[in-house]
Amino acid sequence: MSSSRVRSRTQIGIVGAGPAGLMLSHLLARAGIDSVVVDLRGRREIEETHRAGILEQDSVDLLAGTGVCDRVHRDGHRHDGIELAFGGGAHRIDFQGLVGASTQLYPQTDVFIDLADARERDGGDIRFGVTDVSVDGLTSDTPAMRFTDADGTAHEIRADFLVGADGSRSLCRREVPQARRTQYFREYPFAWFGILAEAPPSAPELIYNHSPRGFALISRRTETVQRMYFQCDPAEDTAAWSDDRIWEELQSRVGANGHTLKEGPITSRTVLPFRSFVQEPMHHGRLVLAGDAAHTVPPTGAKGLNLALADVRVLAEELERAVASGDTAPLETYSERALGRVWKAQHFSYWMTTMLHTLPEATPFDVRRQEGELAAVTGSTAGSTYLAEAYTGWPEGR
Repeated sequence: MSSSRVRSRTQIGIVGAGPAGLMLSHLLARAGIDSVVVDLRGRREIEETHRAGILEQDSVDLLAGTGVCDRVHRDGHRHDGIELAFGGGAHRIDFQGLVGASTQLYPQTDVFIDLADARERDGGDIRFGVTDVSVDGLTSDTPAMRFTDADGTAHEIRADFLVGADGSRSLCRREVPQARRTQYFREYPFAWFGILAEAPPSAPELIYNHSPRGFALISRRTETVQRMYFQCDPAEDTAAWSDDRIWEELQSRVGANGHTLKEGPITSRTVLPFRSFVQEPMHHGRLVLAGDAAHTVPPTGAKGLNLALADVRVLAEELERAVASGDTAPLETYSERALGRVWKAQHFSYWMTTMLHTLPEATPFDVRRQEGELAAVTGSTAGSTYLAEAYTGWPEGR
C-alpha cells in the first residue's frame, strides 16, 4: 500500500481545517511559507455545524487586518458590555468605560467560511473530506503526514514541521508519547442546553443570568435568529423538551431578575458538556499543537475560539523562525508563550463558570454566597475591570 502513495513535500503540514488550521495556513502564506491542510470533514459539514462566536478585538483585527475578510465588521454585532443578572436585578459591565475595548458577536461558522474562502481565493492547498489520516517521524528532520484524498488517492507528504489543529479529539495529540506530556483535566457536573430560535432579540447585549434554578445565557445570532442556553444535566435528552417547556424554563430563570424573553419557534437544540483540558508542552519533536487539540475551556468565558486564534498568531511567528533556522527551539518558545495565555483563560473561564452556575448539591448558603460574589464584582470598579479586561482579551501592549 505504501508504495502506491503519491509522495510530495511541503514546509508545514497541518492536520485540521477549522479556524485555527486555516488561519495558520493564511498567516504562513503571507510570510511566503507553503503549507498543506487536511481535514476529515467535508467543507459543507463544517459550515453546517452551528457554533456561536464572541470575538475579542484582537481576533477581529486578525481577520480584517491580515486580509481574510472585512465581513466581521459588516455582519458582526459590536458589544461594548455584558449584563450580569442576579439577586432580582441586572448590572451592566461597561467594557468601553472600564478598559476601552469591545467584543464582536460573530458566529464561528462565519469565521470558518471567511477563512476557507480566503484560502481558496489565495490558492491555498486545503483538502477536505480526507480519510486515514496519520502522522509519523515526529522527531525526525522530515516528519510525515499521510492520508487518503476524497477521490481515493493515498498521499504521503513530508514537511519541515507538522501542526495538530485537529480539535478536542485530536489524533496528533495522541502521538505525543505519554512520558513527554502532562495532561490537566476537569469535567463539570452540568452542561448547557442550547437553542436557536426564530425570534427578535430580547436584549441589546448578552445577559449572564444567575438564579436558584440554574444559569441561563441570553445571546443572539441575527436580528431574526437568537441563541440561548440554560444550565442542565449532561445526560439531558433534548427530545424530552417541547418548545413550550423550554420557553417556560428560560422565562422562569431570567424572570427572577426582571427580564422577559421574546419567544418564537425553536429550530435547533443541543446539549453542550463542560470540560477544561490542557496538554503541556504544546510541542513534541517537530510537531506542535494549536487550539482545541492542546486545550479546551468551558464556554462561559467565550475563550475557546479566541484562544485558538491567539495560538496561531504566535505559532506563525515562531514557525517562520523555525523554517528559517531549521531548528526546533522556536517551537518551545511558542509553547511557553501560548501556555501563558491559556492558563489565564482557564482561570477566567473556571471563575465565570463557578460563579454563575448552580452545583447539583448546592445549598441555599452556596446560592447566596454566589450572589455575594457577583455583588462584590459588580459593586467594585476593580472587580468589574478585571472581568472586562479578561472577557475582551489580553492584547500585548494594552
